Amino acid sequence: MSRHVRVSIVGAGFSGIAAAISLRRAGITDIAIIDRADRVGGAWTANTYPGCACDVPSRLYELDAAPWPDWSRKFAGQAEIQRYLEQMVLAFGLGPMIELNTELISSCWDQTEQRWCTQTSTGEITSDYAISACGGLTEPLVPDIEGVADFNGAQMHTSRWDHGIDLHGKRVAVVGTGASAIQVVPAIADQVSQLVLLQRTPPWIIPRGDKNIPLWQQRLLGFVPIAQRAVRNLTMWSRDVQLLSFTRQGRWQAIGAGIARRHLRRQVSDPQLRAAVTPNYAMGCKRVLLSDDYYPALQRSHVVIAPALQRVTATGVVDADGNEIEVDVIVWATGFKVMDPPLADRTIGSTGRTLAEVFYDTHMAAYRGTTVSGFPNLFILQGPNTGLGHSSVVLMTEAQVGYVTQAICSGEVFDVDADRQRAYVNSLDQRLATTVWEQGGCRSWYQDGRGRNIALWPGSTHSFARQMQRFDPDAYHQLHRWESVDAEK
Repeated sequence: MSRHVRVSIVGAGFSGIAAAISLRRAGITDIAIIDRADRVGGAWTANTYPGCACDVPSRLYELDAAPWPDWSRKFAGQAEIQRYLEQMVLAFGLGPMIELNTELISSCWDQTEQRWCTQTSTGEITSDYAISACGGLTEPLVPDIEGVADFNGAQMHTSRWDHGIDLHGKRVAVVGTGASAIQVVPAIADQVSQLVLLQRTPPWIIPRGDKNIPLWQQRLLGFVPIAQRAVRNLTMWSRDVQLLSFTRQGRWQAIGAGIARRHLRRQVSDPQLRAAVTPNYAMGCKRVLLSDDYYPALQRSHVVIAPALQRVTATGVVDADGNEIEVDVIVWATGFKVMDPPLADRTIGSTGRTLAEVFYDTHMAAYRGTTVSGFPNLFILQGPNTGLGHSSVVLMTEAQVGYVTQAICSGEVFDVDADRQRAYVNSLDQRLATTVWEQGGCRSWYQDGRGRNIALWPGSTHSFARQMQRFDPDAYHQLHRWESVDAEK
């Protein structure tokens, strides 16, 4: 089966849904959205591990175009976020556009026809414009550790949780101390007979302060939309203020670090354990985490903190000190292949090179985190340097989709100028050079193998939104023109 649409979107998570809503409101309805999963939701479909929840306030996990007064908690859980996304699909009539259980095989720019030819597991889709809405947290990363294949017990990555594995009474090893680990450890600690946490570096943790949102408050926000918008805006600004304490050396960062140290002192009284979970790098160099129950979980008698994983045996794990610990289950809380975008090696531009080849030869970089020279009419949502260390990437996505919608409505074929892209990336690198991510004394998944920060935006969400407010055609080569699309035609 082959068909042509105005816009093809790969990914039916937050970014794909946000893009479709924005395009639909602009009068563009000839859209095809494909996703390999059997439900919409993206990361919130894939990640169903115990304790999974957002780590920024729920109010920032709603689209500005689709306010949601019904969040039941300050930090919504996975199931509630997915339910929100499913409701948005229904509310905006996106269902007929979405093809689930459909894998992208390849996507190639046809220079003659000036369009994208996308091969999927269910047929071919050609489109005038293509949007990659897969995000960077897609492909799970399991480290190349000796002996992984020899382990006789069960093992699973947090983003591929096997709910058929009963952890009750089991000896479980959790590898990693990042965002998923500090959620899953407290959630499973009561079930297991022993929990071994293999820690390479301890994270900075600040209080979470999660709580139920009373029903009266939900109803009030539903009846008074201006109040809901005010709460959302206030939350946005407060998170941007926190950016100062996470990224800049000096007084502001000292305030943030003081909050984290006080949280640690209050929750961990044992000096030996406290020393083991105290970071030795500047706050913010790695992702700052939020939790009220992680430190208490580590103090349970059957929970053990071990040094980093060295290798795996048939019956257990061996830590960096050479201690072998027998376990029944290994949980990989080791993050994602951020350095290998899932579609990069399947996307072929106007020069015949894949996006992966272009990224490998230079850096994983894009103009405004959205377009790459040599890939006309391809827009990457949550692309390079659009991630955040302090707030919700949903806000970044909203800024991007507004920019992309303007470009698509113009009816042009655009290819970003290589010099403009290079100048933008160089300016970005100069700003990043003074941040704690570069100066904080650590290595993180924010950086590629050459030490460049490929992941994070160095400013506030408001500054990014201002940058993306107007599409700038002067930064692009106009290769061709179709009939423009008028809003609400």
